[in-house]
Amino acid sequence: MKNKKKSIVSVLTLSAALLISGCSNTNTKTNSNADGAKEEKNALEDKIVVYSPHGKDILSKFEKQFEEKYNIDVEWLDMGSQEILDRVRSEKNNPQADVWWGAPSTNFNQAKDDGLLAAYQPTYSTSLDEGFRDPDWYWTGTSQTPEVIMYNSKKLSKDEVPKDWDELLDPKWKDEIIIRYPLASGTMRTIFSSMIYRTYKDTNDPKAGYDWLTKLDQNTKEYSANPEMMYNKVAKGEGSLSVWAMPDVVMLKENKNYPFEFVIPESGTPVLTEGIAIVEGAKHPKAAEAFYEFVNTPEAAKILAEEFYRIPTRSDVTDLPDWITNTEIKAMDIDWNVFQEKGDEWMKYWDENIKSGNKEIKE
Repeated sequence: MKNKKKSIVSVLTLSAALLISGCSNTNTKTNSNADGAKEEKNALEDKIVVYSPHGKDILSKFEKQFEEKYNIDVEWLDMGSQEILDRVRSEKNNPQADVWWGAPSTNFNQAKDDGLLAAYQPTYSTSLDEGFRDPDWYWTGTSQTPEVIMYNSKKLSKDEVPKDWDELLDPKWKDEIIIRYPLASGTMRTIFSSMIYRTYKDTNDPKAGYDWLTKLDQNTKEYSANPEMMYNKVAKGEGSLSVWAMPDVVMLKENKNYPFEFVIPESGTPVLTEGIAIVEGAKHPKAAEAFYEFVNTPEAAKILAEEFYRIPTRSDVTDLPDWITNTEIKAMDIDWNVFQEKGDEWMKYWDENIKSGNKEIKE
């Protein structure tokens, strides 16, 4: 993505980082690294539990690679970002997760304020701009996610598609829009909050934003309980439009041949920072640190960019795909602290006062 912030980093090896963190153990084994040199790896815990919204494809791939490298069993649970926050909150007195991998920064800030995260400064910290990390290292950014208008390219031509957010409110799109249920989704909560924030930032009043969401609701055919349901319904033509994360739209088109294209809203779009964090009280803290480092190496970032269409936050990842380097993104100017403070209130109002009663959450 153009205009990305640059910095220079000297990255410690993972084995050195683990030695520094004090995880020495008399039970060691020797492996060869990519250059054929020998390295000692300390024995870590034999298991790690990961909560993530990243989906089966990403989670399965990194599960396999991590287990092969460290002989540590990876258990993962795939659910929405907000669902993860709610679950980690409910488990505060008896944490079940070790790593939370994937969610907007606002979710991680809420978790930090609730005392749910453990501070951890990774070995690659100098490759992250300040905007891509918590000041106290309770989370760091892994990727940047612009939000877009997604459409079924078999049903709509590029000329027909809405070019900006407000065009979604045109009555001609009634029952053509299928949306992921926002209360469980960090992505959708961010999009909806952005629509409120556009006027709230000047008026300190959410009313105009609520009016906008009301008109969108009138055009919305269905709120899908999970992303896969939303993808399938748009792909089948049960609706022709949605709003979602640009990397997912590209991935579904390229990897699964879904008839999807996207439009970057002309007036600007929210660009999320997706993050990773270690859960406070994790039962497998050293394995958690190893996994945290493993999925954030430059090599992992390139895999995520090339195979899963994630835009990295690290400034030292080179030779990225053209769709990243050549795509112009106009980011909305957002005070994310307002989202953190007001987001739950805004979404509760939407759920209780805007969402049409005849639009059940489709399982």
